[in-house]
Amino acid sequence: MGFFAAISEAWSEIRVNRTRVVLSLVGVFLAVFAMTTITAVGNMARQMVGETTERSSGRPATLRVDAYSNGTNSADGVQTVETALRETAVRHEVGWWGLASYQYGSGGQLTVRFPAGTQLVTATTVDPSYGTMHRVITSEGRWFSAGDDDAFSPRLVVNQAFADQLGGFDPANPLTVVLGGDTPVTATVVGISSSASYDATTPGAYVLNADAQRWNLLGDPANSSPPGLELWVPNADADALVSALQTEVQASLPGYSVSVQRQDAGDELNILDTILAYGVRGVGIFALLLGGIGVLNVGLVTVRQRIREIGVRRSFGATGSRVFFAVLFESVAATFVAGFLAVMLSIILISNFPLQSVLPAGVTLEDVPPFPLEAAVEGLVAATAVGALAGLVPATMAVRAKVIDAIRY
Repeated sequence: MGFFAAISEAWSEIRVNRTRVVLSLVGVFLAVFAMTTITAVGNMARQMVGETTERSSGRPATLRVDAYSNGTNSADGVQTVETALRETAVRHEVGWWGLASYQYGSGGQLTVRFPAGTQLVTATTVDPSYGTMHRVITSEGRWFSAGDDDAFSPRLVVNQAFADQLGGFDPANPLTVVLGGDTPVTATVVGISSSASYDATTPGAYVLNADAQRWNLLGDPANSSPPGLELWVPNADADALVSALQTEVQASLPGYSVSVQRQDAGDELNILDTILAYGVRGVGIFALLLGGIGVLNVGLVTVRQRIREIGVRRSFGATGSRVFFAVLFESVAATFVAGFLAVMLSIILISNFPLQSVLPAGVTLEDVPPFPLEAAVEGLVAATAVGALAGLVPATMAVRAKVIDAIRY
């Protein structure tokens, strides 16, 4: 009961001196608000950077296995490499994997017969799983599905520049375009994605590996880049798998140069997390210390004004611990309330902020992280700790005051 009585007494004193207390808590309130808000914004920034890198490099951890012929590429050689890589992924029971080949230069590109004329288009040959592994977003239409491998015509996911040359995308009336030179085939555009090309002003496209082989869309294999295997695996298994895959694939493909590496940006994102964490905490602690100084000053002034009251209470039997905790809890309760209000305001602001309206063009945030619980807890704990530290000196002063001197004050 003594503990709750001390809290009740502390709260009563806060209400009596509310104007002075409120003014002293402005610094604590702003510091906790800034600390929690910046932490939440930092999480969003980290997620945004992560998603951007994942669209090009894959999710953590994405391993890339490439096998290059020591001689000249051929259709049989490409098929041999693809078979070996697919068997490797199945043998390791990887949940998400697929073949991807990035085509650049004059060879290995799609020959597209646009209305304005034939043009070579940069293409990325993929499996349907690529969309999940690389967070591909389609602004219109859809990404490849498993059934597209068995369609009667090739399926394409293109960028906006590609669709514009065909007159624009209409889901109700799918776009078609003729691909190939000597043996043309009509392809159907099923979706639009800005990821289909690194240069938004030039046409780019995704095409399925199965379609590229069935209709020989990339021409002579000697002019195209060989396919590579991408595997999305747990972070903990990444290093061990790199070594195992290097040995296994090299043994299954004699005469080829095999390269296995981790291609996602996991390490770089960890560095970003560290910078955000220590940077935000450093600024927040400094601001909290400034706010704590204000609380300390108000506490000292309040104790001096109440010294006669404290002396009277001691003369009627109030123990030193009762007086100590009563004064200490005044500071703790005040900073806790300030921290609580700051956290609530931060949660409301972050939860209702129109994020998409302020993001730069072409930047998206697919998985918006929730307000970090640890930031709210840290804010409340920090505010309470500052209140406890700021209240120690006034509480000690109140206990050490002699009863007779306090009454004469």
